[in-house]
This record gives sequence, structure tokens and C-alpha cells, in this order.
Amino acid sequence: MVRIAAINYLNTIPFIYGLETCMAPGSVALHFCTPSESAKMLREDRADVGIMPVGAIADLADPHIVGDYCIGATGPVASVIVVSGRPIGEVGEIRLDIDSRTSVLLTRYLCREKWGIDPQFVPFDFSAQPLDPSQCYLLIGDKAMRNAARFPYVYDLAEEWIALKHLPFVFAAWIANKPLDPAFITSFNQALAYGVSHLAEAVAMDDHQFPRDYACKYLQENISFPLDREKRAGLTEFWRVALEKLTPREWV
Repeated sequence: MVRIAAINYLNTIPFIYGLETCMAPGSVALHFCTPSESAKMLREDRADVGIMPVGAIADLADPHIVGDYCIGATGPVASVIVVSGRPIGEVGEIRLDIDSRTSVLLTRYLCREKWGIDPQFVPFDFSAQPLDPSQCYLLIGDKAMRNAARFPYVYDLAEEWIALKHLPFVFAAWIANKPLDPAFITSFNQALAYGVSHLAEAVAMDDHQFPRDYACKYLQENISFPLDREKRAGLTEFWRVALEKLTPREWV
């Protein structure tokens, strides 16, 4: 049985639906978690494959991209944003959602290279403290979509990256921490493809607490699932510019 770390966000619903619908009974065990927990499970070998923030791939000794799908964006992503009570150029502190290292790294890079600011970065526990609309936060996932309208300034990180680099962005990809059986990879990829091609059914089956039309529109218009050549080029560029302490690798 292959152990799968599966992030439980709105943007992963098609993947979960495909895996639960198409994989043979007993062939996989799904463990639902946050992005940071997914990375930890793969690092500690408590999972064999998971949807992993691409900024955490370097933690694995032997990472392998599995499948032809990802959580990516070719325009505004809506679910990875910096929100603020003042213009970004006036911000001195950003409170970070630490569930995804990719988003933290992207925020730091945009601060330096696009917005020209050098703020303090402060980890923030969203479960313990309420949001203050006068402050600045990095929000990801469902938290971002639920709270964006409360702030006068909203900066979509995918949109900011694309304007700067003219490349799409990959936030998370399916990563294995060891070589997997090619037959499993084929079945796994077919299951992901099924889920992506049945978005409405996936939304209808999941208890996601968003209006159904809103959820479908978000998955169709804000998330780009295929891990194609352009997204791999964007991933390679992100590794080059955001992970300064690492030897960049090319995901081709």
C-alpha cells in the first residue's frame, strides 16, 4: 500500500476525488494534512508520495516528481495573497502563514525584487489570534479566500510573479521521496487526470464550505493543474532565484 500525504484544501479537491474514485481498494492510504505537514511526512518517511510545497523539495534526499499535475497558476491564483491595511510599499512587517514554505519564499522574493521593501517577517498562528485589517499578512489556501475582502490592499502572489518573470508559477507538486513502481505511477496519474476532468463532480462530493458555483469557478479559472513545460520552466526559475543557498535544479 502506498502512503499518500494529501493536503485538504479547496484546490486539491479534484486530486482527492480522482484518487478516491479511481485507485484500486487497498492500494493507497490517504493522510489529510497541511502543506507543511505533508513536507514533514515525506521528510520523515511517514508517506511515500504527497502534494508538497515546491519550496520544501530540497528537504528530501531523493525527490521525484510524480504525475503530470500540480497546483499552479497562469494568472491570479486568489488563494495565495498578501493582504494589508496600507500599500505594500509602506509595510514594515508581514505576518506569515507558515503552512507553505513556497509562499513564504515567494513573498520574500517579491519584497526584495518587485516591491523594494525589507520588512520584518513574523510567523503568525491563525488559529490563536484574529486578523487585524490594519496589519499585513501572507494568507494561503482557504484562509486567503475567506478573508481577502476584509483588507483594502490585496496582492496576488501568482499575478505578481507572472508580471515579473513572464512565467507561470507552481505552488505544489506531487513528489515521491523514493522511486515508485511505474505501474503505480501510471494508475496514480490516471486518477489525477480523472479528478481534474471532473471538477463539478469533485466539488459536489466534498464538504468544503464554499458555495458550489464559487468553488467551481475558482478551480476552473484560478488553478492551472497540468504540470506542462512552461510550468516546469517557472519551477526551475523559482528554484534559481528563491533558494539562494541551494544548487538550482532543473525540473524537465
